[in-house]
Amino acid sequence: MKTTLMTKPYLLVVDDEPALRLLLAAYFKKQYEVILAENGTQALEMLKLSEPQAMVVDISMDGMDGLSLIRELRASTKWHRMPILVLSGNDTSNDRIVALRAGADDYLVKPFNPEELEVRLENIQKRVASLTKTNVL
Repeated sequence: MKTTLMTKPYLLVVDDEPALRLLLAAYFKKQYEVILAENGTQALEMLKLSEPQAMVVDISMDGMDGLSLIRELRASTKWHRMPILVLSGNDTSNDRIVALRAGADDYLVKPFNPEELEVRLENIQKRVASLTKTNVL
């Protein structure tokens, strides 16, 4: 009998806080192979090595920040459909508007409930998959 290995989808977490990256990696390890990056530049390098199904991105980081990363991904033919959820300590309406206009699919403020983050990621991925199947994107 032939068995096939089921591989988990990849989730790319981009945040400059090591403790938060490790927390998210531990929380999502059952559902995803979690890839960690500390800024946008490192995230772009990770995208050359893997194909994540979704990303969680902080806005304020040294080097390439989250907004620049999102804009670059949205301009890319390969990554323009990537589900992107911003997880940020920036909590003003303007911060959320700027991130959403840059192309983020959703925005969650730190501190956060990991279960809410999980549900929001699931919803974004379902929406993108549905739109892709109907060729809307």
